[in-house]
Amino acid sequence: MSSVPALHGRRGMLAAAAVGLALAGVLTLVVGLRAHAGPPAPPLSRVAATSVPRPTDPVTDAPTDLQVRQSPSATAAPAAEPDLGPILPASLPVTLDIPSIGVHTTNLVPLSVGADGVLPPPTDYATAGYYTGGPTPGQLGAAVIAAHVDGKSGPAVFYRLGELAPGALVHVARQDGTVATFTIDRIERYPKAQFPTQLVYGSATSRAEIRLITCGGAYDRTTGHYVDNVIAFGHLDP
Repeated sequence: MSSVPALHGRRGMLAAAAVGLALAGVLTLVVGLRAHAGPPAPPLSRVAATSVPRPTDPVTDAPTDLQVRQSPSATAAPAAEPDLGPILPASLPVTLDIPSIGVHTTNLVPLSVGADGVLPPPTDYATAGYYTGGPTPGQLGAAVIAAHVDGKSGPAVFYRLGELAPGALVHVARQDGTVATFTIDRIERYPKAQFPTQLVYGSATSRAEIRLITCGGAYDRTTGHYVDNVIAFGHLDP
C-alpha cells in the first residue's frame, strides 16, 4: 500500500513538473511573441503618404468644366481698347502759331462749304479760317484750317506752308483758354481736280488731328487760281 502512494506521488510530481514545463513554455512563447512580432509597422505619416493614396478633392483638385473653359488655351484674351491719344472738348480756335514758318494769326474766322462743294479761303488775306462743319482743333477727328498762300499785295498767312517738315509744331489757342499743340506728320500736294476729300474731311480717324490747307503748284493766269492744294497733316500732342 505504501508503494502505491509513493508511485502515485512520483507520478504526480512528474505530472506537475510536466504541467509546469508546459506553462513555462507558454509563457516563453507569449513573451517571445510580444518581443518579436515581425518588422515594425511604418509610421502613420509614411503609411498615409505611400500606402493609402489621398482621394482627389473634387472641389479643389478635379478640373471642372468651368475651369477648362477659363484656361488660357481655351479663353481668348480680352480685346485691348484702342489708344485714341489725347482728346479735348469742343472749343473754337482763336489764334494760330506755327513757329518754324513764322505764322502768327489771330481772330480765326469760320468757314463753310459753298454750294459748289468748295471750302473758300478767308476774304482777309492776313488771317486764317476754320471749317465749321467738322471738329474744333483738339476734338476727335480732323479739324481743318485754311488760309491764302498769297495775294495781290504779296505773301499771305500760309505762304510758307509747303516748307513745313514732319515734326514741326502747330499751336492753336482755343476759346476755353487751352492751347492744342499738334505735330506735323507729313506734307502733301494734290491737284485740285483730285482733291482728297475723304483724307481731309473724313471722320474715319482714331485720334485728334489737324489739316492745314492752302494753294500751291503752278499759277493758272487764265483762271486766276493755283492748280494744286498743299495740305499739312498733323496729330494732337499729349
